[in-house]
Formats: sequence, C-alpha cells, structure tokens
Amino acid sequence: MFWRELVHIGDLPLTLAAAAAVTVSLLLARARRPALLWSLLFALGIGLVATTKVAFLAWGAGLPGTGFKAASGHAAGLTAVLPTLLFLLLQRTPRLQRAGVAAGLAAGALMGLLLVAQGFHSVAEVIAGWAIGAAVSLGGIWLLRPMPRPPGYAWWCAGAVFAATVYTMHSFPFGYVMHRVALAVSGNPTTFPFTQPAKECRIRPKKEASCLLEKCVVPHSRGWHSSERVS
Repeated sequence: MFWRELVHIGDLPLTLAAAAAVTVSLLLARARRPALLWSLLFALGIGLVATTKVAFLAWGAGLPGTGFKAASGHAAGLTAVLPTLLFLLLQRTPRLQRAGVAAGLAAGALMGLLLVAQGFHSVAEVIAGWAIGAAVSLGGIWLLRPMPRPPGYAWWCAGAVFAATVYTMHSFPFGYVMHRVALAVSGNPTTFPFTQPAKECRIRPKKEASCLLEKCVVPHSRGWHSSERVS
C-alpha cells in the first residue's frame, strides 16, 4: 500500500505547483527571461505527454509491440521539476548542485520503476516519460546558467505559491478534460477502447471516477490516472 501511494508524488497538481515555485523564484531573482523560457519548456514537455494521452483516448494510438500507449505523466513531471528545483536550491555549493541534479534524475527513474512494478505503466511508457522530463530539466538548467541567486525571501514566496497551487488544483479534473478533448478531436461517441458512451460516465471530485462498465476509460481527477491504471 505504501509503494502504491508513493507514486502520487508525481501527481500533476504537485508537479505543476513545483514548476510554479521555480518560476516565482526566478522572477524574484530578476531572471525574467529564464523564467519565461523555463515555463515554456515545462509547458511544452507536459503538453507532449498530454498529447500522447489524448491520442490514445481518441484513436487508440500507441505502439502495441512495445506496450506503449501514452508517456507517463508521473515520470515526466517529477523528472522535469525535481532536478531543476535542486539545482536552484544548491547554488552555493557546486558539487552538491551537480549531485542534486543527478539525484533528481534518479528519483524520476525510481518513480518509473515503481509505476512498472505496480502495473501502472509499461517500461516503454516510463522511459518515454522520463526522457521528456529529463529533456525539460536539463534544458532548463542549461538556460538558467548563469543566473543571480534568488533573495532569501524568494523561497518563502515560492513555498506559498506551491501551497496555493496545490490547494487550488488538487481537485481539478485534468484527466476528464483530456477525455473530453479526445472526444472532440476524434468525433467518436466514446474514448478508446470504445466500450461505453461518455455521457454515462460520472466524475467524482477528489476520487477515482467510476462507470457502469468496468472498461470505461475515464481519467482520474487528480491528474494522470484512469479507471484501468495509473497513466
């Protein structure tokens, strides 16, 4: 049970909140251009993950031979924000800074292993998610060099933004939005595997959606989850 709950560290509200905290710390360090570029890079990475999920829900797109259906949002999100956050927090000690970035990347890989071990994702899906997250974090770190150190109060402000974002977004039905987008772009009455009309599904706030048919695909309100497995 503990290991199953641990994967929620990669939930979208948490990774979005961490990304917002990074942006705020950069803005308070007067690094406006890096803040903008980091935000765009993060949005691009998360958007790519969401695109793979919408494509699967809409048309069943994937690579059946590899078990790939959609990139792991948990692996991508954690790998994108944690190395970047540690890079900023450990600026005063370059050796620890490099170790922190490596630890952040390793934590993203560990998240992938947990997802595979729990049967939430295939190996190909977590590799794709980790690669996207690593590209975001390493690309962001490259864009951040060199940069002024954020003032001491910046981290208090970033922490407040993190908490406010988590509180605001924790019940937002990201998965349901992707579900509706998939229906809109595909023109199909149901999402893949096309077993139940979407109107028969109901989203329950803060809880996993349930449907009349077991195989009805309705994403989890926390972010990347579905009624069949964590995505």
